[in-house]
Amino acid sequence: MQLKSFRLTNFRRLKQVRVDLENTTSIFVGANNSGKTSATHAFQLFLGKSKDRFSLYDFHVECWKRFDEIGVGESSDDGEIDLPSISLDLWFSVGPDDWHRVVDLLPSLDWDSVPVGLRIEYSPKDPAGLVDRFLHAKAEATGKKKGGEGEFHPWPQNLTEFLTRQLNSEYALHYYVLDFNQFNEKLLPKEGYVPSRLGDNHNRSGRQIIDSLLRVDFLNAQRHLSDTSISGGRAENLSSRFSRFYERNLEKHEDYDALRALADSESKLNEHLRDVFTPTLNSLSQLNYPGFDDPQLEIRSALKPESLLNQGAVVHYTIRDPNAAKGEENKISLPDRYNGLGYKNLIYMVIELLDFHERWADEESRAPLHIVFIEEPEAHLHVQLQQVFIRQVEKILDPSGKGEPGFSSQLIVTTHSPHILYEGGFDPIRYFCRVNCAALKQHSIVLNLSQFQISSAEGSDPAEHDSAEALRFLKQYMKLTHCDLFFADAAILVEGNVERLLLPAMIEKVAQELKSSYLSILEVGGAYAHLFKDLINFLGITTLVITDIDSIRPKQAEDDSDSNSLVCMTSEEGAITSNQTLRMWIPKLENISELLEASDEDKQLTLSGSCPTRVRVAYQTRQRISWEGETGDYAGRTLEEAFALENLEWTQELSRQHIGLRVVTKKDKLSLPIITEKVFKRVKGSGFKKTEFALGVLTEGDDGWQVPAYISEGLKWLSQCLAASGRSAPTIITSSPKRKSTDDK
Repeated sequence: MQLKSFRLTNFRRLKQVRVDLENTTSIFVGANNSGKTSATHAFQLFLGKSKDRFSLYDFHVECWKRFDEIGVGESSDDGEIDLPSISLDLWFSVGPDDWHRVVDLLPSLDWDSVPVGLRIEYSPKDPAGLVDRFLHAKAEATGKKKGGEGEFHPWPQNLTEFLTRQLNSEYALHYYVLDFNQFNEKLLPKEGYVPSRLGDNHNRSGRQIIDSLLRVDFLNAQRHLSDTSISGGRAENLSSRFSRFYERNLEKHEDYDALRALADSESKLNEHLRDVFTPTLNSLSQLNYPGFDDPQLEIRSALKPESLLNQGAVVHYTIRDPNAAKGEENKISLPDRYNGLGYKNLIYMVIELLDFHERWADEESRAPLHIVFIEEPEAHLHVQLQQVFIRQVEKILDPSGKGEPGFSSQLIVTTHSPHILYEGGFDPIRYFCRVNCAALKQHSIVLNLSQFQISSAEGSDPAEHDSAEALRFLKQYMKLTHCDLFFADAAILVEGNVERLLLPAMIEKVAQELKSSYLSILEVGGAYAHLFKDLINFLGITTLVITDIDSIRPKQAEDDSDSNSLVCMTSEEGAITSNQTLRMWIPKLENISELLEASDEDKQLTLSGSCPTRVRVAYQTRQRISWEGETGDYAGRTLEEAFALENLEWTQELSRQHIGLRVVTKKDKLSLPIITEKVFKRVKGSGFKKTEFALGVLTEGDDGWQVPAYISEGLKWLSQCLAASGRSAPTIITSSPKRKSTDDK
């Protein structure tokens, strides 16, 4: 039995989202404030054991308007009082061996092994009575206000204000059976379908039926682990967590062997504790914790005979001396507070997961399905430990890898770590995407990255590229770049290493507002940027593509010249571009003359994918260049050439010879056309080092040089797009693939 899918309606910014789950581990990702944590919290409110309760702020903002419309007497077309509700639809796949477990969920006796579903709805107990009580309270408030002065307005002034206090007394959870045949392929109900109540014809309530099928546990992001002996508040140390685990799962009754061992010798009690915790510590060892020759965990007694029941045990870190002589003491033990927070967090998570699993396994009426939500496991963990944890977490709960017949576990991980995505790959990713719209209509959609394979392979234009090969490239590239794209407000695809190095400085000079946005800067090259079209379209990420115009002479059929010999200046008649992005994506032009004349509208488009996406390309354009009284309009072929032309006097200073763009000497008086040709040849030459150029510019600081116009225009466009959408985040990240240096391109 597996939970295959769930749908949330009217919960915070998740107005209407469907999330498909993997059989083992699903990973929720997305930019900040996209709804990942909200999805987890919804399960806590609907299915968790905590005392958390719904509040009015859990309703999507559009529901508030509907509440107040009803509060002033508006009803639906059929006269019913249709108050907003929040609902969670759960869809299970059930094998033939489990059908007896879901008898209560079968809509009819004609069930033919299709998914079974149930709905949990947070809705009013008595809609008409709720409105009457509100109107009565409002009338009393009006009476209190009568004759008064000032800004004081007695509660409640409207229905939303009434529900801020009375929501949980007026609303309750209701349970329904869903008929799969009454839903479309998107798992949306057909018009007019009304589900039947769950539990109406049974001896068990709806909640009891759900609890018999499903157990849900939560490992929350805020794990407060003490690092000193005086930490207070909600902090706890590992010793107390081990003790709680011991108390719950390992020793339910007094162990007289342990008491005898304690009375005889504390060392024997230590052996007892070591035996008890061996399975748990073995589970930790699967994570290769803490590594060869590093301190090892050891559980040691802290008990006294007269206070056995309230002393517990203490976690120690044992450091062994491999050079100690035979027979000598070769270890030093330190309390757990002397280890780092990262390892503490790792151990804590493993103990919690094992505790969840043991408590589920020990239930008298055990549910067949166990779902565990893990929020942000990367807290305090360095990169390698993040990857090891997500790689081994399934093995921790099921060391044999065979599972138990009739029982299954599913993990749902929310993360901001690209390194966890690196290890998980594309298929488990569920991407929460914020849709740009008016403030009161803000919502998110959830995209299933496992479906990207199908849409890319079948939907791409074969004339553009081999879709299967493009998909393999994207998967490999995203692994190499650690998947930063899935957390970004916007993406910038750049030509090479030079652009990636200089872009932060350029943003500082011409678009400082972008520093407050979370940008993913991906080095993709002109030959590969167009392969990202499907992925950008799928994810709905605003994107700026900064590339080179790459002018070349057309190759004749009989011409056997290599590609480098075809390189020419942008001013050469009949020149075309070799840049696949410009030819195949935006603006889909080949002739250099047409590219130089293209308008701003030609350089941008809106992709109509799951979430409309704006994309713009920026490449070299003609600029007015001056040199010793002589002027002309020129366009560089590459970033380096454009930078030299648009900063001609600055780059020709003798003090900046190290940058590599100086072609003028004191003894030569060169005309502007000759200088531009020399710059072209210098940049094209094999002796020119692109990375050294970039580093040279950076060492000069921000004064004196100008950002090439085409990049400046692109960055300002991106800034305007993000300002319009209201997206911002704390930092800029950069990524580049581990491939051949652009110096060799």
